[in-house]
Amino acid sequence: MNLVRTAMLIALMTALFMGVGYMIGGTGGMMIALVIAAAMNLFSYWNSDKMVLRMHHAVEVDARTAPEFYQIVADLAQNAGLPMPKVYVIHNQQPNAFATGRNPENAAVAASVGLLEALSDEEVAAVMAHELAHVQNRDTLTMTITATLAGAISMLGNFALFFGGNRDNNNPFGFIGVLVAMIVAPFAAMLVQMMISRTREYAADRRGAEICGNPLWLASALRKIAMGAGRVVNEDAERNPATAHMFIINPLNGQRMDSLFSTHPATENRIAALEAMAGEMAAPSPRQARPARTSVPRSGPWGRDGSTPRKGPWS
Repeated sequence: MNLVRTAMLIALMTALFMGVGYMIGGTGGMMIALVIAAAMNLFSYWNSDKMVLRMHHAVEVDARTAPEFYQIVADLAQNAGLPMPKVYVIHNQQPNAFATGRNPENAAVAASVGLLEALSDEEVAAVMAHELAHVQNRDTLTMTITATLAGAISMLGNFALFFGGNRDNNNPFGFIGVLVAMIVAPFAAMLVQMMISRTREYAADRRGAEICGNPLWLASALRKIAMGAGRVVNEDAERNPATAHMFIINPLNGQRMDSLFSTHPATENRIAALEAMAGEMAAPSPRQARPARTSVPRSGPWGRDGSTPRKGPWS
């Protein structure tokens, strides 16, 4: 089912990309857009995850450079029955996280420095469990390809005025077509992102709570992340808004309502669903249950030994 959904999404985004090409350059522009879209789809399948990680300046870490954070992900991956993904840290103070990769065997999860500093062990585990749920549900391919194509559509729309205003091209709609390409196409691409985002987030919340073992940890984490995301501007996300739907909380400033124009469900609604799930599971409170942790020596800024005072969620 996920494979069919991904194929339909790619077809929809490709058709939208071709439509922009037709609005700008007529039949010739549509054919050029088709060739570009086909090349981008192929490229995105193999490389979109690397592009997204590079956009957000994510740095890969391992058991030596980030021992406790890495161990959290390893324990959760084992709980979920998933291969160990690559683990990245984003050098950004906004608390946030995302997952990427074309399949579970080639997946990566990333958390920001702001998230690791602001959240407790349990909350970090819950967030990474949410991201692993995306990997397990095979959302990551859909997310990364959508981000790549939506960014390309928005870019093509921005350049429509320069390339579509010439009377010598084969644009059948004239300047009106150019305006449609500039305004409607990027908006339509944004709506496609919103369409796939909401149910995907609720499903990942539920599965993530199952993986980490306590829905209240994720509810608490979402509350803290939403507050932090509202205070700290994520410059990389603002420069690449097409990737916003990949994050656990919308990294762009100004999105607070569960409305038609929100890339994520309202945080309050997600928390309420998790609290209801906790009641169904009769989950223990965060203070009563703690995730199993492996004792590792400090060897980087995301791990510590027993003699080092607590400085963040790796204690």
